[in-house]
Amino acid sequence: MAHRTSPDDEALNQSPPFTDVNLFSSDTVLGETVAREGGGWARASLETFGALTGSAKALELGRLANDHPPRLESFDRRRRRIDRVEFHPAYHDIMAISAAQGLHCSTWEHLLTGKDTSPGAHVARCAGSYLAAQMEPGHCCPITMTHAVVASLRHAPELARHWLPKILVRDYDPTPSPAEAKRAVTFGMGMTERQGGTDVRANTTRAEPVAGAGAGKPYAITGHKWFLSAPMSDAFLVLAQAKGGLSCFLLPRLREDGSLNGLRLVRLKDKLGNRSNASSEVEFDGALGCLVGEEGRGIATIIDMVTLTRLDCAVSSAGLMRQALARAIHHAGYRTVFQKRLIDQPLMARVLADMALEVEAATALAFRLARAFDGADDPAEAAYRRLMTPVTKFWVCKTAPALVGEAMECMGGNGYVEEGGFPLLYREVPVNAIWEGSGNVMCLDVMRVVEKQPEAVDRVMTELEDAAAGDSRLSAAVIRIKALLAECRRDQGAARGLVEQLALAQAGALLLRHALHAVSDGFIATRLGGAGRHTYGAGLECAHAGAVVARAAPQACLTTPG
Repeated sequence: MAHRTSPDDEALNQSPPFTDVNLFSSDTVLGETVAREGGGWARASLETFGALTGSAKALELGRLANDHPPRLESFDRRRRRIDRVEFHPAYHDIMAISAAQGLHCSTWEHLLTGKDTSPGAHVARCAGSYLAAQMEPGHCCPITMTHAVVASLRHAPELARHWLPKILVRDYDPTPSPAEAKRAVTFGMGMTERQGGTDVRANTTRAEPVAGAGAGKPYAITGHKWFLSAPMSDAFLVLAQAKGGLSCFLLPRLREDGSLNGLRLVRLKDKLGNRSNASSEVEFDGALGCLVGEEGRGIATIIDMVTLTRLDCAVSSAGLMRQALARAIHHAGYRTVFQKRLIDQPLMARVLADMALEVEAATALAFRLARAFDGADDPAEAAYRRLMTPVTKFWVCKTAPALVGEAMECMGGNGYVEEGGFPLLYREVPVNAIWEGSGNVMCLDVMRVVEKQPEAVDRVMTELEDAAAGDSRLSAAVIRIKALLAECRRDQGAARGLVEQLALAQAGALLLRHALHAVSDGFIATRLGGAGRHTYGAGLECAHAGAVVARAAPQACLTTPG
């Protein structure tokens, strides 16, 4: 860490700003996790990116992008409709940083080069996303959607050949030009409507073929979307009702002549957080979109994109949790209360240690899931991916808000004022639990696996049983999960209990195998051992708090107790 205490710091009893920190090399847990899950080859690149994302310059760009949120320009000076979203230059600078790292394209570049993809490509990319979220989380929305859209475009080879050369380039082009005239493009997505929300089968937006129906053919789309994510994107995947049923379409924002493609941005959403990123309501008036996949297979087509964005929700939330914990430990290492540093106070040490257990568990779960995406042709990894994507998103994204709130409390009043940037982090964390399916939607997705793909559940449970064999508490959790599986088949309302237990047991198994004993034992005892924990720091008597905090501390921070 670049900052050192000065006489002024000591007199004021204030911690220095948490800036110019290498977010990768200072994070012991992240480095170990990336290496074991197959992304160790990217270490040098991630260290460089970690220095950039944790720099004072990058964090200032993030502040500016959120202090000056996007504005909707509906008309130009001559009152012609333009429906353009204007951003502060800092937002474009941040987008360029993540694009240069390849966070929107790195796992797919082999599709153009013809070379084999690097082992651990998803793990390495997710590590970059984990860091980018800590730099500025709002811009991760268009970055992740641009990455994820490639999975759905595989259902439309002709469209893929047209769009991939502009997606799979480590560049960013914000100019308001037709995609044909740009060197790089970004993608957004629109699924939900006012009357249906999550129930997209209730969508009323219509799609009529223009010159014959079929894959890749143009359709005229009329209707609306209650949420259109990243409306400044060059193109979107949207759902609309065709003759054959709910279908998926690729809809460019502009036509080749530069005119609007029948999109009218009604307004930008005034959101709790995620302010640097635009989200909008939109109306379609004969907008031209090409069919992706088959008519009536819209959900099956777009779910490939959604599955990857769910992975990114979990990774981003884990990264935000890490940022909150690192700031709390940093503050506690400098702040003196009752003649002792906060970090040396037993109550504070246990709170920080308990938070560290949760961050390491969330990181372990998120990157184990990323490895499952790298094992595309492995049936065991496919089963893990199908079941554990909604499980991991559910638990990590639901855990994040409470943890960030606790970290804010560790910083006291300094955490509550805008000046230090922590409120931005606090406002941001709830969105990932809502985006790409809220908690109940994740539970319903798990129930679909239980009902329709029991072999996937059996594979994951076998792996979990093997991992739990040496620990009575984990073995007891496996028994509980089996009982909950049976109960859920009778009563869908029990699904939350099942999903939470699956997440906790899998996290405990990963920590037992890979983490310090103080970490794995503390997590399993407090989350799975019946310790009755309800607040951070409670029931942590079994853990060596100092060792846990030392492992979690930013590595250049003040020495923490052993």
